[in-house]
Order: sequence, then structure tokens, then C-alpha cells
Amino acid sequence: MNAHAILNIPAVDPVLTACLCEKLSVSRVLAQVLVNRGITNVSDADRFLHVDIGHLHDPFAFGSMKEAVSLIKRAIARKERILVHGDYDVDGITSVSLLENVLMPMGAVVEHHIPHRLKEGYGLHKTIPRRAHEKKVGLFITADCGTNSEREIAELRRLGMDVLITDHHEPADPRSVSAASVVINPKAAGSGYPYRDLAGVGVVYKLCQALTGSRLEEDLDLVALGTIADSVPLTGENRVIACEGLRRIARTRKVGLRMLLESSGIGNKALRPDSVSFILGPRINASGRMDTADVAFNLLSSVHAHEAQGLAREIESFNRQRQRVESAIMEEAQDMISREINFRDHQIIVLAKEGWHLGVLGIVASKLVDKFNRPVILISVSEAGCRGSGRSVRNFRLFDGIASCRDLLENFGGHQHAVGMVISRDNINDFKNRINEYARRSLVLDDLLPRICVDMELGLADITDALIRELESLEPFGEGNPKPLFLTRGLRLKGEPRLLSRDTLKFWVTDGRITHQAIGFGMGKYLEKLCGMEQFDLAYNPRIDKWLGQESTILEVEEIL
Repeated sequence: MNAHAILNIPAVDPVLTACLCEKLSVSRVLAQVLVNRGITNVSDADRFLHVDIGHLHDPFAFGSMKEAVSLIKRAIARKERILVHGDYDVDGITSVSLLENVLMPMGAVVEHHIPHRLKEGYGLHKTIPRRAHEKKVGLFITADCGTNSEREIAELRRLGMDVLITDHHEPADPRSVSAASVVINPKAAGSGYPYRDLAGVGVVYKLCQALTGSRLEEDLDLVALGTIADSVPLTGENRVIACEGLRRIARTRKVGLRMLLESSGIGNKALRPDSVSFILGPRINASGRMDTADVAFNLLSSVHAHEAQGLAREIESFNRQRQRVESAIMEEAQDMISREINFRDHQIIVLAKEGWHLGVLGIVASKLVDKFNRPVILISVSEAGCRGSGRSVRNFRLFDGIASCRDLLENFGGHQHAVGMVISRDNINDFKNRINEYARRSLVLDDLLPRICVDMELGLADITDALIRELESLEPFGEGNPKPLFLTRGLRLKGEPRLLSRDTLKFWVTDGRITHQAIGFGMGKYLEKLCGMEQFDLAYNPRIDKWLGQESTILEVEEIL
């Protein structure tokens, strides 16, 4: 019930939707939802609705893929030591695991390094070149990192190592030329690849496909795990990876992943992207957030059930610890906002505090963005250095914002809406002022108001089981492909609303002819206000509710207006 929310309802193109309806034999509602997602021709719509692994692009569409394959095969033939350097999140861990799984059977002399989040931070630590040289590494491969580690890459090359970067992060300076031997990154200038939104593990997957000449379908469980957990758009090639991979996760032969499914309580349940985003992903990430990501890597690589069970229990313990630390920082941050932030002057919330645990800053920043609907950067201050993590609203490119302050930063990287940075204590206040000056030039008031993006207006009579079944063909839902959201106006309550556990509001709505049940998760606080409304508009996602073997239509409420 947000009176200040902006309601976005796209205009209906009757000619285009009629064409899709006729050519695809779908309803006008599904046709409009496709158009809203930028799918405006019959061929693209057909590929979207009928996902096939054959839709994956040729890995050699990367202009530098042949060089990358030659580099690896030459290192293997020469028995050179290969070091794979990853990242400590799910995307990085699955990237390293997949690459090792492919390289080792090829006879590669390969080992890996996953940095410690608290001791080394994101990317290549300044000590990495020397350590790799001491190990007599011949080929250094990055997985989900490396694009913006220019000094370290140059030093690796100076020390005589070949360097292959596989990554998906935005280049901090698109004009810079990497010192790496080969770069495989769909966001790099001149990559030639037709799809730029692959996750880090998706890029590694393309490299592994090129190396083996195989689709590696048995490894799509790992690829989907890293892809969904990294919140990249589930469109194009990522949609194929998510669809095929979720099915493979559910029946995975990987012992560690199977134990993780069981320990998290979803071993026998149908898997959706939410299963990865809110259950599996946070558990794998918890290892690297609270201590070392090696625990999660070892779990995913384990082939022994007893070992995997122990590692899964350790992961669960890390996750509980992560939740406690996250709650404490969230409470402290909200208290600081109430005391320090003037929302008229601070379009971007920048908070810095000693002792904040680096492992959860991104999660807390994301929750604060949801709560206050403006970009948030949280900085943990320490004598060893100050590191920050930021998240943004939809209409503000936070990466560009911090790039405009690069002279105040020691290092930074990330995506347009999720960033990491290193800054000296002395520069924090100047950074707060500078990035807010940038925001004042780049943001307008509407950008800081919550938006309800509705696909179209419907009447309750339009919500049928047949329509809901048809909309299920759009799954899996996620970033870039949200659940369809509809608006019905002029509704009234029927009967008394009920407050269920976990602050869930359940009620019945009617337009005078049709009645449907509705459910609002986390909306219990609206009970009294809803009871006092004679009429209201409802934004919702319709679905089939299954309870005790019975099926019924239910409207999952996004907003009451």
C-alpha cells in the first residue's frame, strides 16, 4: 500500500499481439507478456517458449576462443602447471569446479586458488603474481574475475606466464587494452559474442565446450547453479542454461550437490530459480562470506558421501552464522540512516562503520535498497583498509557512479547495479559527497520512487486455469524474466481477511461476479487498512495453489492500491 509508487503499464500493441497470437496459437495475454519482455518477432518468441539446448550459441563465436583453446592445449602438451584463479561466490566456485572437471581428464597439471574474502578481497591480490611465479605456473586462468586486475595481469605476464582471462564483469575503462594473452569476456570490446549477459560460469562453460567439442550437458547443473545465483538475466542463452540445468540439479549425480539439496530440505522438491536464489545459493556463499570458500568448493567437488555429509553440515553452520551477523548489521545500518541520512540531500546512502563483517555487506545493502528505494553503499572500516559493497535501484548505473570517483578509490569493480570497492579512510567523506553530486546530476525524483511494473490490466473473469497453465510456459522466472504481474481495478473484500503465520495476509476479492482468493506474503501490517477500504486495485501474479491434493486459483499479491 504505497501511495507514492509509480504504476507502469505498457501500452498494448494490438497489431503485434494479434500477430503473435495467430502465429504461435497463444492468448492475447501471453502475447502481450512476451512483447513486454522485448520479444517482438515470431522466431524469438518461439525460441523463448520452446527452450532447446540446440539454441546455445557456438562457443567459437567469441573472436578469441581459438586462441584460448590453443593456449590451454599447448600448456597441457608441455606439461606446464596451470593455475585457475576464481572468486569466492557461487559463480566463481562453480566456474573453478567446472574448469577443473574438464581440464584434469585432459591430462592437465592443474590446481586452483579461490581468494579469502576477508584477507584478499575480490579479484587478484597483489601477492598473486609472485606466488604463481614461485609455483612455476606456466598458464594462469581466471574464472569470474581478472577484467579489472590490470596491474596484476601485467605483472604475471612480465614474470613469463601466459594469462587467459575468463570473466563477465564490466571493464572499468572500456578503452583500456588488457595485457592478458587472451580475454574471453562477452562485455569486452570486440568480443564478437552475440549474447553479453552470461555469468562467469557461463563463460567458462563456453570455453569448456570449445575445448571438448561437447555440450557437456551433464555439467549444466553447475552452470545453472552459478548462473541463477549470480542474478544475471534469465533471457537468451541463460534461459536455456537455467531450464536445462534446473532439471539436472534435481537429479544430479554429483554427490556434494545431492547432499546440499538434502541438508537444505529440498531434496525431493521441484526446483525453481528461487530454490537456487534463496536456498542453495546463500548456503554456498555462506562459506566464503564467513570463512573460506574452500569448504563450498570441496563440497561441490566431493565424490564421497560421508565427506560430503560433513561438509554440508559445515555449510549449514556457516549459513546460520551468516544470518545472525547480517541481522545485526542491518539493525545498525538502519539506526545510522535514521541519524545520519538526509533523504533530500542524499540520493545515495553511504554508510561506514568499523568492524562490519565484509562477508554480508552486499546482502544488507540489497535489503536496504529494497526498503528505502535508493542506491546503498556500505563500507567496513579497518586499519588494514576500508572495503565497501554497493547495490542500486533499477534506473541508476552505480558502476558508472563509482567510476566517476575513481581518483578517490584504490580499487573497484562489479556490474552496473552491484559493485565492490576499496577506499582509504581519509577519502570516505569526499567519496560520499562526490558520488551524491554525481547522483544529483543523474537521478530524478521518479527514479527513487518504487515502481510497480504491471504487464496488463485484466478482469477477474480473465484469470482462468487455462491462462495460468499457459503462463507457466514462461518459466523459469527470474532476473530479466519476472513473474507476470496483472492489475485488476475496483475490487472489494468478500468475507473477513485472515492473518496467517509469518505475517501472511489471506483474503478473498470480488468484482461482484467473480471471486478469487488472494495471499500477500509479509503484508500482515495492511490488515486493518484493507478492512477499511471500500474498493481497491490489486497488482498480483496468478497461480495454481496446491494444498492437500486440491488445486485452486490464488492471486499472489504484489501491491494493494
